[in-house]
Amino acid sequence: MNKIILKRSLNPTVTLFTFEAPLIAKKAEPGQFVILRPNSESERIPLTISDFDREAGTVTVIVQIVGATTAALNDIPEGGYICDVAGPLGRPTETEGLKKVAVVGGGVGCAIAYPVAKKLTKLGASVDFIVGFRNRELVFLEDEFRAASDNLVIMTDDGSYGEKGLVTDALKKLIESGAEYDEVIAIGPLIMMKFVCKLTEQYGIKTVVSMNPIMIDGTGMCGGCRLTVGGKMKFACVDGPDFNGHEVDFDEAMRRNTMYKEFEREKACRLLNTK
Repeated sequence: MNKIILKRSLNPTVTLFTFEAPLIAKKAEPGQFVILRPNSESERIPLTISDFDREAGTVTVIVQIVGATTAALNDIPEGGYICDVAGPLGRPTETEGLKKVAVVGGGVGCAIAYPVAKKLTKLGASVDFIVGFRNRELVFLEDEFRAASDNLVIMTDDGSYGEKGLVTDALKKLIESGAEYDEVIAIGPLIMMKFVCKLTEQYGIKTVVSMNPIMIDGTGMCGGCRLTVGGKMKFACVDGPDFNGHEVDFDEAMRRNTMYKEFEREKACRLLNTK
């Protein structure tokens, strides 16, 4: 069991958990994920590592409460225990050799983009960090994002904070102002990553996307995270989660990502009715 040493609400639907996991913290790298179960009766869910502290032996995940299992996790108090955690899993994000990078995050995906931006900055790369939220109320970790980049751009759909518009608006503005990126790294909703890639393809900029939103089992056994990359079948959990965004069939991935929504909705309703 893994003790939760910090639990912090970041906005009405997103919670940060830092828990003890010394063996995972020892080997974790940005882009990797863990599989956890809140309790012995829960399903296993993949959650991307948002941060880690090798010396303290802790791992941090940031969780959006969207279904029965994430709701069960959110019910565990600070000082309580997660039933079990396995990891680190997946391939780390490749950061070596990059000099100028735009890291683009959307919603809770910003938390996943954070360790990537943090490592790139530590390696000496110049990082423009673009984060997008629906409104001011949902913005989180602004200070951490700013410290992990040379230039932080906050976008909100309604203009209630930062600049009004989409992350693609900010990225296009930076590119057309003369930013010469070695690479763009996009992490967030599938539709956001799709349009980031459509934009960067116009400028011939290599773009890496994290396909963690479609993962289910996290080990390659369920087949739920199958996707087509460059005309070939891949599994997000074992072959990724990072892929060349210009080769990903996003339309297929988005169709697959909706397959379990009704099941998850029914399970969440059953859980609420038993409380």
